[in-house]
Amino acid sequence: MAKIDQQIEELFNAKAHLGHKKNRVHPKAKKYIYTFENGVSIIDLAQTLALLEKAKQFIRDLKKNNKTLVFVATKKIAADFVKKSCEENNLSFITTKWPAGFLTNFEMISKNIKKLNTMKKEKETGGFNQYVKHEQVKLTKELNKLEKFYGGITNLNKIPDALFIIDLKKEKNAVSEARKMQVSTIAITDTNVDPELVDYPIPGNDDSLSSIEYFVKDIIAAWTTAEK
Repeated sequence: MAKIDQQIEELFNAKAHLGHKKNRVHPKAKKYIYTFENGVSIIDLAQTLALLEKAKQFIRDLKKNNKTLVFVATKKIAADFVKKSCEENNLSFITTKWPAGFLTNFEMISKNIKKLNTMKKEKETGGFNQYVKHEQVKLTKELNKLEKFYGGITNLNKIPDALFIIDLKKEKNAVSEARKMQVSTIAITDTNVDPELVDYPIPGNDDSLSSIEYFVKDIIAAWTTAEK
């Protein structure tokens, strides 16, 4: 019990309990609201913790079964932290813009990933040097553009098995494609979204960096400590 109390206190300190104003609350999110304070929804952190544990178990099972996970966080407040955390833990991520057709037309996306990997290798081995200066500049520009959009998913050779999403409204295209392709979804679900859109909702504040950091760290820890 003491551990649960401590975790709830940590979530509270991270501002994970702060939802949206009453007039912006999604009807299906109401079941996760503890109360309203000054017109602002307060998320029931006991439910958050229980659903977070459920999501973490799913993450551990993914890792144990050699499945793939991609973090999706193109929201400005979250992008840098998610990119840095994923790079440090060798996890795939999308933090610039959701590539249209990433799941529904992976074959096309795969060609761009292969092109990026080929160009990176060519540049590293001095292959660009055979071209004249203006061609080198052009190639470098193309490489940088590919890196910007696909740099976080260069290890993928097939559709990922699951997505961890921050902000369902911002990532509505990712949610839509995942549902269409039956790719599992885990997400921080604030009180302004329908939590039933994802397989593993984690009720929490997706507008505060401290809250986002808490959830991302916890999900990554579940992945990295899972036994294969």
